[in-house]
Amino acid sequence: MFALNFTSPHNEKLLITRRKSATIRLGDIRETYPDNSIVWITFGSKYEKKRKLYEAMIDKAFTKKFCELTTSELALQNPEITSVEELISNFQEVYDKQIYADDTVTIIHFSEVVSE
Repeated sequence: MFALNFTSPHNEKLLITRRKSATIRLGDIRETYPDNSIVWITFGSKYEKKRKLYEAMIDKAFTKKFCELTTSELALQNPEITSVEELISNFQEVYDKQIYADDTVTIIHFSEVVSE
């Protein structure tokens, strides 16, 4: 089973309250997160302990270029980000590398799996 890990405290709050159901990731990672696969939604910094929040199903994963992202798609990553330029700047900090408007991202929509 794969994990979809989040590191931002802002995302942790949104995930715990189930208000975040999608994420944008750098590159084409659809092969890692195919539609209808089950993943753990986790929170924690790289190389440190992670906390499993819940299991989720990947509803849909698709790619776009940064420059093609819509305002509503930007909000999926962080509601405070209102432009592609802001998201690129944020990703440059997270990934510690130069990012361009033509770079590919994967948008991953997921939903919690509950046991009843």
